[in-house]
Formats: sequence, C-alpha cells, structure tokens
Amino acid sequence: MAEPRGQKCILVTGGSGLVGKAIEKVVDDGERRPDEEWIFASSKDADLTDAAATRALFEKHRPTHVIHLAAMVGGLFRNIKYNLDFWRRNMHINDNVLHSAYDSGVQKVVSCLSTCIFPDKTTYPIDETMIHSGPPHNSNFGYSYAKRMIDVQNRGYFEQHGCRFTAVIPTNVFGPHDNYSIEDGHVLPGLIHKVYLAKRNGTALTVWGTGKPRRQFIYSLDLARLFLWVLREYDEVEPIILSVGEDDEVSIREAAECVVRSMDFKGELLSDGQFKKTASNSKLKRYLPDFQFTPFEQAVKETCNWFCSNYAIARK
Repeated sequence: MAEPRGQKCILVTGGSGLVGKAIEKVVDDGERRPDEEWIFASSKDADLTDAAATRALFEKHRPTHVIHLAAMVGGLFRNIKYNLDFWRRNMHINDNVLHSAYDSGVQKVVSCLSTCIFPDKTTYPIDETMIHSGPPHNSNFGYSYAKRMIDVQNRGYFEQHGCRFTAVIPTNVFGPHDNYSIEDGHVLPGLIHKVYLAKRNGTALTVWGTGKPRRQFIYSLDLARLFLWVLREYDEVEPIILSVGEDDEVSIREAAECVVRSMDFKGELLSDGQFKKTASNSKLKRYLPDFQFTPFEQAVKETCNWFCSNYAIARK
C-alpha cells in the first residue's frame, strides 16, 4: 500500500533515553527530511501506563508515525525482584501506545524489543523466527513476555485492521545517555562506570564472573540510523534483528579491555549469565548489505569520552 504523501509527524516515546537521544542526534545532524516533524516525548510529557494520558499525548501531537521506545527497564537484579511489575507496567505501556496509534490513524509504528525475549533453551544463532518457540530466561520473564506481546499485537493489528505496526530487535545497545549504574545498568555502561571509579580511586578493576560470556554490542548511533531506515523503508510486520555480525561478538573480558584502553586505565584487571546469545543479522544484511557499523573500539572510545565529560549529569 502506497504511503500517503504530505507532512509526517513522528512521535518518539521514551525520547529522553539512550536510543531516543541517539535518534534525536542523528536527525539533528542531517538525517531529518524536509517533510518530517520530530517530537521526542519523555515520561514528563505523559504517563504511558495511563490510557487517558496516552490518548491525550496522541491527540495533542497527531502523529503520522511512531517510534515506540518507552519501557520500564532495569538490570538483572531489579528484573529478578520485580518481574510482575515489569510485566504489568510494560503491558500497559505497550497496549496504550499501540491502541492509541490505531485509534488516531497512525500510518506506521516501529517498536523496540530485546534479544532477552528469545527462548532460554535454544540453538544459535537466534533469528526472527524463534521468538515464541520456548520460554525466556526465568530471571526476566516479566519484561520478556511483555515485549513478546508487542509482536503478537502487531500481527493482530495487521490481520484485523491492516495496520503497519512492526518491531526491531537490537542486541546489546550502548552509547551516550545510557544508564551507567553499576548495580542496575547493563554490562558495558556498568563497566565504563567501574573503570572510571577504579581509575579515580587507584583501585583494581574486577569484571563480573569469568569474563568469558560473549555479546554482540551495537552503538546507539548506528542503531538510530537503522531505526530511520526501518521507519522509512522496511514494510514487513515481522520483526527484524538489528545487530552487528556474528563475527563481531566479543567477550565481556574483551569489552572490559577495550574500555580500559579507551580510558587509559593502568591498574589491575581481575575476573571475579548466559554464556552467549548470538543473534543472526542475515535478514538485515539482505536489506542493507553495505551498512557500515561503527568499529567497536571507536564506539567505546566515544562513549567513554561522553561519560567522562558528563559524569556529573549522567544516569548512574
């Protein structure tokens, strides 16, 4: 179905977070098209767990397109402690956003999922066909099932109403404006904060566990560029994994060593989840064979520089 011509109004929920800030930067740095108006909404603009507040946000801005990033998120220990809260809040947010989009005639919604939605017991590499083929890891089942339901809802809105609602599945995202909490953040920003403190205090750096588990990391600015492509060009309802290739997977120890080099840390590096969760980006490569990801070392260096320059205001 041809997209109607005319001015586009793109509403980004969760616009003040890691990915929202990256999209805003990419748009402001030259990727904005003349027919696009961008609105980056945060929790200050509307409580998306509240249906009436969500409707009011959509009525205020009348978006033609939505990038849905808003979510209740947290690290491993917070997920374990509050699995029910993660399920309930995210189910409310997602249902309110998708139904408000349908009610207000939004042409396209792109939601953000996570690789944690994939089955805990699986074969590798994981791909887009495997989302619902088994239960997720028990540590974050609430968040994982809530995110899976976005895919279910997207299919439902398409089959029943013809809506072009889809989703992307990024691997481990990092970059400026992340949550650098050591206790409650994700692995790479937590490492950056730990190296910062070890360097400042003159202490050794300890990496969680053995340091052997492997992850695919995607720089938030690369993910932002891919989000724009999905919004403008990707027409499938089926989700798509956005990730560097399988060969670019690195161990937690290797990631820590990269942070150490980037921050010129001279102290001792010691080793104190799932071993791996390799994702296939073959579907993405079929669409964008020439997409150039930022080299991991360069992306980590830029992220470390941002954190050091913004330590006083960074989330931590």
